[in-house]
Amino acid sequence: MRPATVRPVGVPPVDALLRRHRHAGEPLACVPVTEGLLNRGFRLTTTRGTYFLKQHLDAATADRATVARQHRATQRLHALGLPVAPPLADARGRTVAVVGGHCYALHPWVEGRHRHGGQLSTGGCRRLGTLLGQVHTALDRVMGAPGPGGPGGTDAEACASADPQDTFRAIDELIRLVRAHRPRDSFDALAEHRLRERRGLLAQHAHHRPPAASAAGWVHGDFHPLNLLYRGTKPAAIVDWDRLGLRPRAEEAVRAAAIFFVRPGGELALGKVRAYARAYRRATGADDAELAAAAHRVWWERLNDFWTLRWRYQLHDRRADAQFPAVSALAVWWTREYEAVREAFAG
Repeated sequence: MRPATVRPVGVPPVDALLRRHRHAGEPLACVPVTEGLLNRGFRLTTTRGTYFLKQHLDAATADRATVARQHRATQRLHALGLPVAPPLADARGRTVAVVGGHCYALHPWVEGRHRHGGQLSTGGCRRLGTLLGQVHTALDRVMGAPGPGGPGGTDAEACASADPQDTFRAIDELIRLVRAHRPRDSFDALAEHRLRERRGLLAQHAHHRPPAASAAGWVHGDFHPLNLLYRGTKPAAIVDWDRLGLRPRAEEAVRAAAIFFVRPGGELALGKVRAYARAYRRATGADDAELAAAAHRVWWERLNDFWTLRWRYQLHDRRADAQFPAVSALAVWWTREYEAVREAFAG
């Protein structure tokens, strides 16, 4: 995840939105949903039921055409039987409402809860890998092949890996900001320690920078525990398709595992990763080499990324602070256990 500018907003224009969705009834209550960093969501209760009202705010994805493309994708995935919650159309068949310059969408409310990797059995890890594999293969069907001739309408682009020289400059700037922060606290001390540590690791491993990779398919773009709802032990809905796009799909599989299966101390639960990755490979037909290359690129990405610190020190947004200890420790642990992690994904 990368820093994004989120504009301050007030109460959503419920009355104006429900005039477009007359079938949804009259409003009774509209309560903010606390999860989510880039956009805003509300639990909207009406005389005819409960809905999820989404306000799109992330500047990179909040334009009407982009939101409408996401909606079409989820409608098609739902038709294929995948657990998604497509938006509800208004009386004119539109799924995106623009009110006051903001895009809104009304979705059915899905009862469920989020589950992290520590709450998943081995069978649950396999189901998760299979589900993501099914999403990737289904997206190729509903979005079309990448390239100027494909119905997806988007050229595949090379995805360059992080340049360590840029990262060194970013580390120096973040250290400056950390030192200037007042009052200095334990978070600042840990941040400076991790930044210095990472600079040493990058200097040691700079020659392992991977080459650019070509986008291999359509991906959800932000597949992690807060974007997957469970009912019991079964996935009920994959939500938040804002980052839908063309990227190396095996990298999404690795990136998701690094979020689902990270332990508080920064280690990955490799047994669970192995079960998940094996199921993903089986569902997509991806071979060992593809997963090994993806694991290497995501390791490099983690080694060069400081998004939680950018949020705190550059955007003055502390909502991601709680993620920093495990995220920063993971990069160090992964470097030390590189071969074991590679084997878990590709072995």
